[in-house]
Amino acid sequence: MTNPLTRKLARFTDLDDEDVAELDRLAADPVERRASADLIREGDRPEDVILLLRGWAHRYKVLPNGDRQIMAYLIPGDLCDPHVFILDRMDHSIGLLSDALVATIPKRAILDVTNRRPAIAKALWWSTLVDEATLRHWLVNIGQRDAYDRIAHLFCEMWERLSEIGLTTGGGFEMPVTQEQLGDTMGLTAVHVNRVLQRMRSEELITLKGRQLVILDMDRMRRVSDFDPRYLHRTRRR
Repeated sequence: MTNPLTRKLARFTDLDDEDVAELDRLAADPVERRASADLIREGDRPEDVILLLRGWAHRYKVLPNGDRQIMAYLIPGDLCDPHVFILDRMDHSIGLLSDALVATIPKRAILDVTNRRPAIAKALWWSTLVDEATLRHWLVNIGQRDAYDRIAHLFCEMWERLSEIGLTTGGGFEMPVTQEQLGDTMGLTAVHVNRVLQRMRSEELITLKGRQLVILDMDRMRRVSDFDPRYLHRTRRR
């Protein structure tokens, strides 16, 4: 099961061979895109759905004074909104944090597959609900946790999400996010982010070399950030 979208959706619902074939068709003819490119910009009129097959992207909004707020990280298997074409205009931008492989899916293909394949439609509803739950926790993170706990919580979340699609090794994973970008995510300065990371290193909680982050003590990281993965809804409802 090489299609990361299939790996993601199969965690929630049973997909038969035809479902898998349909998802593979949606991922056909991908293209390489370079880091820092925008996949879609605020004000655009979306007509297609973008599927991320490799690399990282982020949702962000730039204020009139130039400040940026990052509102979500997108990883392989994530759709940049399965029904985005319903909108008249985009109210935020989606840009790449790393080089990436992306597939562009026409809206007619999304409508067709969700009409014909109920298991896929159900799984996409689930995926959207998980995105909304994640956003709620990001709001709590920024509004109620201190800087150390915010970053620790984010690291736990990203490990959980990446492990679902086979992109973790032990406690380690690739995280192509700069300290400035972490600051724009957490509402912190890059200097403050650096201090938190240095503290985590000194406490032997993480190692961070280039893009490779390793959580050395997952249990302690979860305790200090009060991380509870249930909001990611990885367990099926019976």
